[in-house]
Amino acid sequence: MSIITRAWRATALATTMMGIALGGSALAADYTLSINTALATSDPLFKGLEEFKQTVEARTNGKVAVRLFPGSQLGKDEDVLEQARYGAGVAVVVDGGRLATYVKEFGVLGGPYLASGYDGIRKVVTSPMFEEWVKKLHDGAGLQVLSFNWWQGERHLLTNKPVAKPADLSGVRMRTPGAPVWMETIRAMGATPAPMGWADVYPALQQGVIDAVEAQHPASYGSRLYEVTKHLTKTGHFNLITGIVGSAKWFDGLPPDIRKTLREAALTAGDTASRGTEASLAQIEKDMAAKGVTVTEVDTKPFREATAGVYAKLGYSDLKTQIDALMAK
Repeated sequence: MSIITRAWRATALATTMMGIALGGSALAADYTLSINTALATSDPLFKGLEEFKQTVEARTNGKVAVRLFPGSQLGKDEDVLEQARYGAGVAVVVDGGRLATYVKEFGVLGGPYLASGYDGIRKVVTSPMFEEWVKKLHDGAGLQVLSFNWWQGERHLLTNKPVAKPADLSGVRMRTPGAPVWMETIRAMGATPAPMGWADVYPALQQGVIDAVEAQHPASYGSRLYEVTKHLTKTGHFNLITGIVGSAKWFDGLPPDIRKTLREAALTAGDTASRGTEASLAQIEKDMAAKGVTVTEVDTKPFREATAGVYAKLGYSDLKTQIDALMAK
């Protein structure tokens, strides 16, 4: 894609968003930030985004208007990130795998069995080490992290046949995001990775294009995957941590006090959202079971052993050692 084409797309996107966000406050504000997310409005993380919006608009006295676009209304994450790189006032709730294209270190956040629960992964994404990655992303890719403590839960397997060990996944076509660390992990677990957009998962399962999917509970239930899968196997292989990432150029053009407000509000709202996710998991499992899905606890040791080599294969051995040391503190 040429620079001219990209610039035209950025202008077109900004025009489209202005047309969508017709509220008076957006037109009166000095700055507008439009946040794109694949999440449904029922997801606990979306409630956190609503808190972020309210906090930012209140603390800036309306100088910043925040607009939320659930269901990927502004397009694919990668496309929105590209617009952000060219200075558009957009951001996206995105995982580290997609950012690894720009700064490799972010990819390790999607590694198998990296941390335990939200408290574990939060230690990584609020550390001085992580802030070094944030600076590299800002300086090298033109992208600004507001905060990266938006936990969507551990990811588990949803299949139409029982799964107890990696060998049971042989020949299973499993949807996963297209980032290398995700795909390599699913391959190591025994399945065949099938990258595709989240919106395509339900019809793909329904039509037999894929056999299975791996996902966190809020997304699985929110997308009604209980209608097209029969078994939920609790492997907890990924700890899905995401962040609000937008334009470095747009961010740098803000007054210092507003930049500070955005980052502080994002961190606080991320904690609220993540604790909401934690509180929702047990009930979601009960609801899935009530819909006819068999929820199974399995011994994760075979899956941990099968995926242990992923870090070395993708060049993350040293970084994994640093993270393990951080976790031990």
